[in-house]
Amino acid sequence: MMEKKAYQQTLPKKRISAGCLFFDERGRLLVVNPTYKDTWEIPGGVVEENESPREAVIREVVEELGLVCRPERLLCVDYSSETGTRTESLQFIFLAPVLSDQTIGMIKLPREELSEYRFLVAEKAVKLLNKKLRRRIRHCLSALEDQETLYLEEQQLTFKT
Repeated sequence: MMEKKAYQQTLPKKRISAGCLFFDERGRLLVVNPTYKDTWEIPGGVVEENESPREAVIREVVEELGLVCRPERLLCVDYSSETGTRTESLQFIFLAPVLSDQTIGMIKLPREELSEYRFLVAEKAVKLLNKKLRRRIRHCLSALEDQETLYLEEQQLTFKT
């Protein structure tokens, strides 16, 4: 009989990423401009082996912004199926505490990874994102307003809690 861990190691694996929405005291959304792609992003990145999505977003925020931040709540999880160019994945989006002007002044970008950041009115900010992330973040903004957590599939709302 196969050992439980040996069996589990034969099961499919999914990519997982985690991002975080940051707002300033004026209610503007933070977006960052990666040096390695044409569209803007929210802070976050790939979840590493033996790392939870929450731990990953905390680590990524330190690496990308130089800030230590603990997410306040989960806004959504989005499942994306495999395509011709990508494997299937799960994306977790968390809400971060509001950033004060003093904390914003402490942001330090890794120049090899991010060229700049901006705080913009949410609708302006999401227009800078790629199509899939834009749809996901628009759902998150709605979840934030309605105090809900969402489950999405292919950036489409499946249910809310």
